Amino acid sequence: MKVDRAAIDEAARKLSNWGRWGKDDQIGTLNNVTPQDVIDAGRLIRRGRIFSLALSLKEPIQSGLFGGRWNPIHTMLATGTDAAAGSQDVPFPYLRYADDAINMPCQASTQWDALCHIFLDDKMYNGHDARLVDARGAKKNGIEHVRDKMAGRGVLLDIARHKGVDSLDDGYAISNAELDECAAKQGVEIRKGDFVIVRTGHQERCLKSGDWRGYAGGDAPGLAFETCYWIREKDIAAICTDTWGCEVRPNETRDANQPWHWVVIPMIGISMGEIFYLKELAEDCAADGVYEFFFTAPPLHLPGAAGSPINPQAIK
Repeated sequence: MKVDRAAIDEAARKLSNWGRWGKDDQIGTLNNVTPQDVIDAGRLIRRGRIFSLALSLKEPIQSGLFGGRWNPIHTMLATGTDAAAGSQDVPFPYLRYADDAINMPCQASTQWDALCHIFLDDKMYNGHDARLVDARGAKKNGIEHVRDKMAGRGVLLDIARHKGVDSLDDGYAISNAELDECAAKQGVEIRKGDFVIVRTGHQERCLKSGDWRGYAGGDAPGLAFETCYWIREKDIAAICTDTWGCEVRPNETRDANQPWHWVVIPMIGISMGEIFYLKELAEDCAADGVYEFFFTAPPLHLPGAAGSPINPQAIK
């Protein structure tokens, strides 16, 4: 489909979930996950095999291409060498310990985008005014509202493996048809309230080469703009990928930066997970042919935040 500002506005109008769950709703498509869905997802656990889907915070993925984000800075405040040297015993016998701190943007590595993260013009999800996000944080749609919602049935769509490649090429746009074809080939059904995770292989390519220069904000494979219609039709709870920004880059238009974001977060109200580490989960799914699992990924309880680092878990 042709992507321009008119197409963005049309999709925003057709796919809007504003008011669907009430005028005060702040969790969007996570409303699609019922308590029974969580119970049923728990029954998917057969082997008790747990996969962490978090990229190491030591990977230097940020290179200054977007938003002034920097890589996490891990600082030791107290160490075992301090203890062994006796410096913690002065002026009186003290507790010998190690302690540390971390300094990072909330979206520096594996993370959720909050529903206050993206605006369409001067509005965020459910029609809330963008000015409700100020220097003190978000008064609406902050990440804290989903802190107890991130659990349910996870489904991996391994597009790279489906296409027979280690990694999709930069600029490769994944279509609606390819999402459906991949699901059918894997023998898995996409259902209302699912946490759908899409593997492109892009992150693994960077891990293998050690070259992260274009990963965070540069060219990448990703979801085509048309998939915003797929997301709304399937009524999923969340969409996640192994890339920096989920959608294809270069974008399919010059009328907007990240045009897919303009629709899926502020209009559909989808929770979006980015920078997911999927190598080990994908290998296991390919080995046993099971692409569904119990998924959980709670954000930090950080009121007013536009995103949160996470350590997602897939349990099979």
